[in-house]
Amino acid sequence: MNIQFLGATDTVTGSKYLVRHGDASVLVDCGLFQGYKPLRLRNWSSLPFAAADIDAVILTHAHIDHSGYLPLLARQGFAGKVFCTPGTADLCRVLLPDAGHLQEEEAEYANRHGFSKHAPALPLYTREDAMRCLKLLHPIPAGKHWQPAPGLTASLTHSGHMVGSSFVQLEDGSRSILFSGDIGRPNDLLLRPPSQMDGADYLVVESTYGDRLHKDSDPMLALGQVINRTAARGGVVVIPAFAVGRAQSLLHCVEVLKTQGVIERTLPVYLNSPMAAKATQVYLKHKAELRLTSAECEAMAHTAHIVESPEESRLLNAKHGPMVIIAASGMATGGRVVHHIKAFAPDKRNTILFAGFQAGGTRGALIVGGEPMVRIHGQEVPMRAEVAMLDDLSAHSDAAEIMGWLRGFKSAPKQTFITHGEPAAADAMRQRIERELHWPCHLPYYLESAALS
Repeated sequence: MNIQFLGATDTVTGSKYLVRHGDASVLVDCGLFQGYKPLRLRNWSSLPFAAADIDAVILTHAHIDHSGYLPLLARQGFAGKVFCTPGTADLCRVLLPDAGHLQEEEAEYANRHGFSKHAPALPLYTREDAMRCLKLLHPIPAGKHWQPAPGLTASLTHSGHMVGSSFVQLEDGSRSILFSGDIGRPNDLLLRPPSQMDGADYLVVESTYGDRLHKDSDPMLALGQVINRTAARGGVVVIPAFAVGRAQSLLHCVEVLKTQGVIERTLPVYLNSPMAAKATQVYLKHKAELRLTSAECEAMAHTAHIVESPEESRLLNAKHGPMVIIAASGMATGGRVVHHIKAFAPDKRNTILFAGFQAGGTRGALIVGGEPMVRIHGQEVPMRAEVAMLDDLSAHSDAAEIMGWLRGFKSAPKQTFITHGEPAAADAMRQRIERELHWPCHLPYYLESAALS
C-alpha cells in the first residue's frame, strides 16, 4: 500500500488521503480547504490524479472539510461509490446541496455589490452539482467489512464526533491502516463516546487540539452566564455554530437552561439555519447514537423558532434584544450568521459567542483574536460587541483525550501520521505520543507520499 496526503497537513481542513494498492485507488475523505486564501485556492487547483481513476471514496463523516469536495470530484469524472455510514449519508444529503447553494448565493451577492476581484465571481460548485453527486452515496452499516476496491477490505467504527462519524480501517491482507477522522469526546453532551480500537499497522490521527486541554468547566453554566449578562444589557447573543453537531448541542443546552430556570423561558431563541433544522431531524432519526432520551431529543428539536426564509433572516437584523440567534457557519466564513455579525457586532450591548475551534485565516479567528475591524461583504465592520468563547462544547477530543484513546490500542503502529492540526498543535501531539507511548511519528507535508511496507 501507498498513501498520499492531499489535505489536512499543517491545517485542520481539506482532509483527503489517497490510498493505492496495486491497481486500486481509494480516497479516504474528500474535504474542502477553508481558512487562509492560499488554502482556499487549493480547492480550485487540479488534483494530482484523474478523478475517473478513483475506485471509491470512503468518508469518515459529513463535515464539509471532510466531504465538501465530492461535488467537484464527481463533476471531474468520478463515478464510483462513496461509502459511509447511514448517518453520514443522511447528513451529506443536507450539507452538500446547502454548500453548493451558499456558494452560488455568495457569488451572486459579490457580483451584485461589486466587491469581488473576479468578473464575474463564480461558485466553486453549484447546488445542482451537489445533488448529482448524492447519487453516488452508498451507506454501509458500522461494523460490516466490505471490499471498496480489489484487494482492499474496509470497515467503519463509531467515532463519537457527530452522528454517523466513524473510524475507517483499510486492510490488504498483510497490513492495515486506520484513519481516525475527527475523534469525539468521551463525555460529549449529546453523543456516545468513541469506540476503542485495537490498533493497526499504520495510523493517521487528527491533532486539532493536540496542544490544548478543554477547560474543566460546565458549558451550560458558561452559556447561561453569557446569555443572562447580555440579556441584562438588552442585547442580542449571536452564536456562529456548525449546522451539524454544534447547533444541536446548543439547542439542548438552551432547553436545559430554560427548564432549570437559569434563563427565562420566554427568551426568544432563533435557529437561523434551515440546514441545522434538517440536521436536527437526522439526529433524531439516528438517536441510538445519542446519550439523550427520546423526550430530551424532542425538547431539543423544539426549543428554538426556525427561521426559514431569507426575508425572515433579514428581518431579524432589525429586531432588538434580548434574544439569542444561532446560525451557521461555525467559523463565520459564510452563511446567514455573517449578516447577523455585520448587523449586531457594532453595538456593545450585544455578544458574539463562538462555540468551537476557529481555524487560522477564518473570520471567526480574526474576531476571537480581537481585531477591532473585520471585513464583511467588502466593508470594514467595527467589533464593539462583547466577544466570548465556549470551548467546552467542542466535538473534538483534546490532547489528553486523544492520548487516552491511543493508550487503548492493543498493539503499537509501525508509524503514526499526525494530521488535521495547525502546525503547533500537530507537533505538540507528535512530541507527546513519542514521549509517552514511544511510537514513531511523522508530520506529513502537503502532497507527500509514503509507502506502507
